[in-house]
Amino acid sequence: MRHYSGQRRMLLAVDCIIFGFDGKDIKLLLIQRGLKPEQNKWSLMGGFLQPDETLDESANRILKQLTGIEGVYMEQLHAFSNINRDPIERTVSVAYFALIDIHQYETQLNDEYHAEWFLLNKKTRLIFDHEDMVRLAQKQLRYKAALHPILFELLPEKFTIPQLQDLYEGVYDAMFDKRNFTRKLMSTGLLIKMKGKDKSSSKKGAYYYKLDKKKYRIKQASFLNFVSKAEKFL
Repeated sequence: MRHYSGQRRMLLAVDCIIFGFDGKDIKLLLIQRGLKPEQNKWSLMGGFLQPDETLDESANRILKQLTGIEGVYMEQLHAFSNINRDPIERTVSVAYFALIDIHQYETQLNDEYHAEWFLLNKKTRLIFDHEDMVRLAQKQLRYKAALHPILFELLPEKFTIPQLQDLYEGVYDAMFDKRNFTRKLMSTGLLIKMKGKDKSSSKKGAYYYKLDKKKYRIKQASFLNFVSKAEKFL
């Protein structure tokens, strides 16, 4: 095989940042690292790009290999290239991220690498520059959630407004005024009110809603500023 002369080799890695919603809280999926240094410390799902695969293929392989989870659409986030980010040798990492419904993937999760969901705002310390990766992924997720109704896709077929508010508050790590949130939510025209109520949290209960999928498809491209002044969270 021919090589460019005068150039040194370096490693290219892929790290997967998987956020999950369990119906109440936003969580982050972590594993215990299997390699030295930092062996057995909590880490994002990472590995090295192989010669016969693309970055997208590598991200999906790594996620399945380390957690058992497959079939997740992940979006490429950023390349992390600080010279000393890996103490062993020069390694550039391309990070991918996704936000999933935890319940849809419960049966796939394996424990070979002790994969575990952590509350996002109470997670343990991460290795290398993985904290930076998570912060950037949170910023990108908040940006996307402010411009498009992507978070609606994480909800069950019927849901309550408090449940949706929990989801948005988890993503933005902020408290929203209940009346203002409800008003803005209803102004989108995306929800259909149902007759039944969820009375698990109170006697009065909260009405169930479902997503108007026809309007949702139309409004995906024009859903703007659902979260007011979202830039302050970015």
